[in-house]
Amino acid sequence: MEQVEFDGIIFTDTLQDYNSLQYAGRITHILCQEGNMGFTFQETRYNIATKDYVILPNPALVAGFTESDDFRGILMSLSDAFVTSIAIRSNYGIIGHLSLLQNPVMQLSSRDFHVCREAMLYIRKRLEDKKHLFREELLGSLLTAHILDLYDIHARGKGTLQVSEHTASLLRKFIELLYKGEYTRNRDLDFYASELCITPHYLSEICRKVSGRPASYWIDRFTLQEIIRLLRRQELSLTAIAERLNFSSVSYFSRYVQKRLKRTPSEYRKDF
Repeated sequence: MEQVEFDGIIFTDTLQDYNSLQYAGRITHILCQEGNMGFTFQETRYNIATKDYVILPNPALVAGFTESDDFRGILMSLSDAFVTSIAIRSNYGIIGHLSLLQNPVMQLSSRDFHVCREAMLYIRKRLEDKKHLFREELLGSLLTAHILDLYDIHARGKGTLQVSEHTASLLRKFIELLYKGEYTRNRDLDFYASELCITPHYLSEICRKVSGRPASYWIDRFTLQEIIRLLRRQELSLTAIAERLNFSSVSYFSRYVQKRLKRTPSEYRKDF
């Protein structure tokens, strides 16, 4: 089946087609229908089987896609701008987002698999109707319904409660600062709390309440993701990497990495 798309939604049938996409700033959904596949996300290897649903909130952090000869899936790539534009009122989005950054895979029941499969196939079918006068609004409504089903599946699996609009807003702003690369300049918890006009303790508490992790965990996680990406570029010296991330010295950079990865930067590089 040929690739079907519009600016906000792109469907593909194979990982080869997916890998050819320019997916920066996009969110990727993969529903495994048959066979299996695998990928590495934030240094963890995931093996995906039938009825698994994958949501990659930041595909730039993914590497090493593999698939079995009999793999068959539905791959849907969403632009962040389009997802934002449909303005889902539920605050569950930030809860799910933080959870997916820790584990992007949901194992579906047979019922939930059927619900998700039919929804994705119907969105794809309606996407083909390019003459519909309200095509974008229609697709936004169908995607909203599908995302709310995913919220329901995820929340039932995690037993997670809703959070207030105030808490959700603070966490969205905190994560947005990290996505914008603020961690390359500021890794001190006080900075982020000040930007949000709250105390460091309160920021850590709301992060822990929603994700099970303190705010410092998320600052370190985004920092380490970038460190690992740069360490894989063998042409960059440790000094250059330390300077890019505004560490005061290479020795401080090395101590930071060793404390969190249990290996020095040089030792980590030997694996590549």
